[in-house]
Amino acid sequence: MAVNRYGDGIMDGMTSKQVPGLFIVGTDTDVGKTYVGALIARALRAAGHRVGVYKPAASGCRLEQGALVSDDAVALWEAAGQPGTLQQVCPQRFVAPLAPHLAAKAEGKRLDSELLRCGLDVWRETCDVVLVEGAGGLMSPLGEEEYVADLADDFGFPLVVVARNALGTINHTLQTLITAATFRDGLEVAGVVLNRLAPPSGDASLSTNRQELEARCVAPILAEVGWQEGFDAEVDWFTLMK
Repeated sequence: MAVNRYGDGIMDGMTSKQVPGLFIVGTDTDVGKTYVGALIARALRAAGHRVGVYKPAASGCRLEQGALVSDDAVALWEAAGQPGTLQQVCPQRFVAPLAPHLAAKAEGKRLDSELLRCGLDVWRETCDVVLVEGAGGLMSPLGEEEYVADLADDFGFPLVVVARNALGTINHTLQTLITAATFRDGLEVAGVVLNRLAPPSGDASLSTNRQELEARCVAPILAEVGWQEGFDAEVDWFTLMK
């Protein structure tokens, strides 16, 4: 009989410890957060760290062996060396490609706000560092009165902002950084990663986006990622954490 890869549920009743981490957020949906997160996970593993990966909720999942599978969660889990179970990586999964709370509602369920937070505890207990991938951008809703930024603020990890390297990214990136600076008491930003999502094209902005952002952003541009490539510079991801 085939074994469900998601295994058992999240560990309950744990006393969580503090570990350093990063919260990966996009300037929009489909900007390559998971791809960049997986690159960071591999770099941290290569540096000798036990890496936990956590995607609090995912929508647009597919059914496999009776379980809903988040391909993003699988990619992060594999990059981190398959720690724990996929259930622990992503405890709330839904079918509809909508904001998670709307996807849950479409299935007659609700997004569990407490589980969004306590699901991190298992990684704090078992790993040296943790990477959290948000759903979309900072102001992507997680409920009627809650946003990804609320979750990022509660976790307290510095943000890695993944920006699409294409025309329009200057506006999107600056808006994200302004949101981070003004949300509650401000969210710390470790830096920005520019990610190219398509093969080289006639987009003239590719030759100027980085320089324009470096001239306008307080947060550093940490690296660029070419189409299906790695970082163009070595980054000490651990020193960016807290």
